[in-house]
Amino acid sequence: MSIKTKTATPNDSSKRELQDQASSALETVAAGIEAPAGWGSDYLAKLLRHVGLEYVALNPGSSYRGLHDSLVNHLGDRAPQMLTVLHEEHAVAIAHGFAKVTGRPMGAILHANVGLMHGSMGIFDAWCDRVPVLIYGANGPMDTVRRRPWIDWLHSTKDQASFIRSFIKWDAEPVSLEAARDAVLRARQIATTAPQGPTYVCFDSSLQEAPMKDEPALPPLARYAAPRRPGLSAANAHEVAELLYGAKRPVMMIGRASRREDDWANRVALAEHLGAKVLTDLKNGAAFPTWHPLHAAPATIFLNDDSVAALKDADLVLSLDWLDLAGTLRAAWGSELPAHVVHVSLDAMLHNGMGGEHQEVVATDTNLMCDPDEFCQQVLEQIRLVGKARNKPSTRPKDAPAKPSASKHAAASAADAGGDMSLEAFTGTVSAFLTEETPTCLIRVNLGWPGGGHPFGHPLDYLGGDGGGGVGSGPGIAVGAALGLRGTDRLPVAILGDGDFLMGCTAIWTAAKYKIALLVVIANNRSFFNDEVHQERVAIMRSRPVENKWVGQRIEGPDVDLPGMARAQGAASWGPVLTTEALAKTLKEAVAAVRNGQIAIVDVRVAREYAKAMSRGLTRGH
Repeated sequence: MSIKTKTATPNDSSKRELQDQASSALETVAAGIEAPAGWGSDYLAKLLRHVGLEYVALNPGSSYRGLHDSLVNHLGDRAPQMLTVLHEEHAVAIAHGFAKVTGRPMGAILHANVGLMHGSMGIFDAWCDRVPVLIYGANGPMDTVRRRPWIDWLHSTKDQASFIRSFIKWDAEPVSLEAARDAVLRARQIATTAPQGPTYVCFDSSLQEAPMKDEPALPPLARYAAPRRPGLSAANAHEVAELLYGAKRPVMMIGRASRREDDWANRVALAEHLGAKVLTDLKNGAAFPTWHPLHAAPATIFLNDDSVAALKDADLVLSLDWLDLAGTLRAAWGSELPAHVVHVSLDAMLHNGMGGEHQEVVATDTNLMCDPDEFCQQVLEQIRLVGKARNKPSTRPKDAPAKPSASKHAAASAADAGGDMSLEAFTGTVSAFLTEETPTCLIRVNLGWPGGGHPFGHPLDYLGGDGGGGVGSGPGIAVGAALGLRGTDRLPVAILGDGDFLMGCTAIWTAAKYKIALLVVIANNRSFFNDEVHQERVAIMRSRPVENKWVGQRIEGPDVDLPGMARAQGAASWGPVLTTEALAKTLKEAVAAVRNGQIAIVDVRVAREYAKAMSRGLTRGH
């Protein structure tokens, strides 16, 4: 397969174009900017610029009023540009989505303890998704004699980071500008070191608002970069290559993976040299071409029958940072593991006792603490050497597999299932549209999206879930991903459930304000349907009326006017859309608006069901 070897992030010219577009969206800033630094917060603002932040998302708060003033009146609201949000959770979610696309961290500023608590779900998502987000907060004044009556006491917390310390990589509360410089540099370095994750630096309001006598020097950023991706020793790489080369029925399970095209090419080449079947899932971003003949099963959230069959036939399983490896292997084999298991992951470095995002403890035969993509590059080289030494070089297909035109799911011509569009028909229609509009980036999909609902053939074709498995992150992450894609030729598309949209929909105001082009398609079944399925199962187990499963779940009576909510925030909107013919026509109209720089929202009425092609285990989620 011929794939270009380069990173999947905008090049320098694209970055300049992105900056030009960002500048066009600036609010009017009065003359007198770029004045000499005179206050502590002026230096802190320069620190954020120094570590390379293009944007900081924030909901205004008095605890960082000094920093806010410096970002505007000292830096001119440029590099970083402020993005105003209507909820702190959106600030973190937008930074999360931006990092998923670009691989670069973005800043989020949270007001005091209350903003930190509002933003904590977004922080948890970024932690579980192993995404670098630079979170900045403010506190105090911690010197109690300097506090304003009432409000400063409510919004000041000792050891404020204790609220989130169990799901961030590192935190600091510096008390001097020199300490702040070191903390900001360290926070960026730690956040971008694999396995990546969010960090938090809290600036006391007294530090921000004190006059600055001497400005500490800013050291070269390059000397504070994250370490290179850790790999294997040459001896270990050769040993593993021998092991993989000797496997007769290997299966590669590809989980968390980079968005880089050269890494993608190495994963494809390794699978082809080994003749290994490949499994991917929808919890993570695209990691392998789903139409490739070695891709053994549709990508789903949980295992499907094809995935189980591939694993049961394997004599060796190579896990590349697969999420929930133990649970997956147990679902296939039970307590017995006849295959040799090779697990390649750095994730154990972040495991703690707070929660269970690290999943079930896994039994492995070869456990390698290194970066999975660095592993692929090293082992691929060794595989070639092993084959040459045995006078039996590994072979690859001569021709790249042809990309299918669209999803195999039928796009039915009319609504069904009691007047609502089936998820199979909805998915088929959307997939056909995405194929026509290539290149696109499917930022995320709704919970009922069927496995194999749309083919993926590039690292940016699909970005995966939010990590934490909650509801409400979708709109913010979609806006951040669209921001990260600005300056590229990809059309950003997010497929959201109605519950997810309703919880986070005010994030679209930020997209409208800053002209962040994005298409959001809402699969609207007017219900928190996943929980209807759970209530049905409980009712069956307890011999109680299944007919009551909808009580406390439905989002109707009255129906929520989703297009009206979108229009009220400055977005273009359509719906409700009832048929596949209308959906195909509406999507073309919506894309025209997106190509014109707008955010477009399409409300599609879908049936209360899960698509038949979706995993049998879906209802174990949420």
